[in-house]
Amino acid sequence: MSNQLIIEKGQQYVMNTYGRFPIAPVKGQGCYVWDADGKEYLDFLGGIAVCVLGHCDPRLQKVIQEQAARLWHISNLYWIEPQVELAEKLVKLSGLGKAFFCNSGAEANEAAIKLARKYFYRQQQTEKYQIISFKDSFHGRTLSTVAATGQEKYHEGFAPLPEGFLHARFNDIDSVKSLLNEHTAAIMVEPIQGEGGIHPAAPEFLKELRLICSQNDLLLIFDEVQCGMGRSGEVFAYQTYDVLPDIVTLAKGLGGGFPIGAMVASDRAASGFAPGDHASTFGGNPLATAVANQTVDIISRPAFLEQVQRMSHALQRELESINDQRIVSVRGRGLMLGVEFNQQVNELIKICMEKGLLLIGAGANVVRWVPPLIITDQELRQAMAIFTQALKEWK
Repeated sequence: MSNQLIIEKGQQYVMNTYGRFPIAPVKGQGCYVWDADGKEYLDFLGGIAVCVLGHCDPRLQKVIQEQAARLWHISNLYWIEPQVELAEKLVKLSGLGKAFFCNSGAEANEAAIKLARKYFYRQQQTEKYQIISFKDSFHGRTLSTVAATGQEKYHEGFAPLPEGFLHARFNDIDSVKSLLNEHTAAIMVEPIQGEGGIHPAAPEFLKELRLICSQNDLLLIFDEVQCGMGRSGEVFAYQTYDVLPDIVTLAKGLGGGFPIGAMVASDRAASGFAPGDHASTFGGNPLATAVANQTVDIISRPAFLEQVQRMSHALQRELESINDQRIVSVRGRGLMLGVEFNQQVNELIKICMEKGLLLIGAGANVVRWVPPLIITDQELRQAMAIFTQALKEWK
């Protein structure tokens, strides 16, 4: 089918929950995709920070094919070999204690919220149930994760939302302290805010959050659904801050494009769950965890992470060197960067797409750069050439 036919059928049959771009990619390889009409695009969106190894990585293809011929699904009523292997890797890499698997970032964050509350219930501290999260955060689309999200636009029309969520100002420790009370159970934070505009946490801010949680017997939850899995230049973004959480949530890049989510917790926090407290029918299935095992093996190699850091510095230098008075700032960590403008960027992103570069916004005024972690110098130069030309045409 052509782009136009796919779009027409989609508008007829697919529920209208996305503002979609008018193309239909049908093939991908590395950092490139091709639409149904054969047009090539350099993909610096990477499935929204998902395709960390690019599209159709042959190493992941091989694992998928081999596991698909062996076993797809068996349920968590039984021990699943690749799931156990993946849990061991994540625990050892994270410095935490136990892993739980699900299918998405929202589910991972939902699991973290439930674990925090159940932990204090088991400690016979049932008065502790509130979660402090942050303004401009984004934690998912379930009702609880929407309530945790500190952006009113995601709340509209879904009232009444679950209770027990308070929103402090990001990078403002006094704002956090002002919300602490006898009901506080946990603090939930993105080390690098994604949907809220690519805002990295200040190092001293995360260190203060750790101190507050340790001193007040609270759980510290890091939402690394977007900023984790090598995106920061380390396996976990918190490793760039040298701050260890009690719980970290993962998804997006964990499966290299195959759907999987995870929550990894310290042994102390993980003791909050017992059989029957939480579950996921498809979570940690053999196919998903086999692919994630290979992805984690690749992205955790020191040479791979060093290359991510090198390309991050190169991309940031290129973006900072652009001479355009509309640019307010360039910020981020690793290959998770945002360029803030003094006007809305929808038209700029559209021009880039028409010229063969896929980007996305992070809020109305920020262009988000979350390419595959395998980008090369040549691909970076190509992306910057398109972007600078698009800036010239953007009014």
